[in-house]
Amino acid sequence: MKLYFYKYQGTGNDFVILNNLDGLYTDLSTEIIEKLCHRRFGIGADGLMLLNKHAGYDFEMKYYNADGRESSMCGNGGRCLTRFANDMGILKTEYTFLAIDGVHEASLETDGMVALKMKNVEQIKQLQGDYILDTGSPHYVQVLDNVMDLDVYKLGANIRNSREFAQEGINVNFVEETAQRDKIRVRTYERGVEAETLSCGTGVTAAALVCSHNDNGFNRVEVETRGGRLAVEYDRIDDRYENIWLIGPAEKVFEGTVTV
Repeated sequence: MKLYFYKYQGTGNDFVILNNLDGLYTDLSTEIIEKLCHRRFGIGADGLMLLNKHAGYDFEMKYYNADGRESSMCGNGGRCLTRFANDMGILKTEYTFLAIDGVHEASLETDGMVALKMKNVEQIKQLQGDYILDTGSPHYVQVLDNVMDLDVYKLGANIRNSREFAQEGINVNFVEETAQRDKIRVRTYERGVEAETLSCGTGVTAAALVCSHNDNGFNRVEVETRGGRLAVEYDRIDDRYENIWLIGPAEKVFEGTVTV
């Protein structure tokens, strides 16, 4: 079977994307998806997405981790798929699409950025001084100093594979607050990839919520990742977080064919 694929990236978080508007790729196996994402024996990516049709929406997002299994929401993936939908002829500046965690809005900004509205977050739990929350995917957030010096693979794997999280898995974020309260640095160990990724959209969102600089009202947090810069805007209302937008670049890398 020959596949025509596209490769996109958002701050170094990279994806194989297939145009499935005609339903050609609906039945791809876990093994094929894993092979396509493999960085030695395939195209190489943190995940694979299908652009699907869905009545009542501009499109549907179907996302698979690099291990070939369907996964929870991917923020950078949602931004890249919005750019891809536009490139495939769904010509709009504002979109409404369906993902595994529900309905999302997205927009193409005049400065070339793509903004994605995330799900509301009703609470942030604390665990031994760290934080657990769900931004479309489950995240563990640890705030500490000098994150660029950490062994993220070792520390992240230890938490992800701990007794509490081993069965379902969790994404692990290490966050450094800077002298400017609205700027942070984030590194993320992602489940399903089982390694550090250069950026994680739902992880960046989780970190930005934990590091709000206004206890109530509007927040904008600038986030530095190893793959580039993102921003998260949201309204904090006591312990609830609403109108959450993840903003950053989303770019096509290349396209081609592959036989599986």
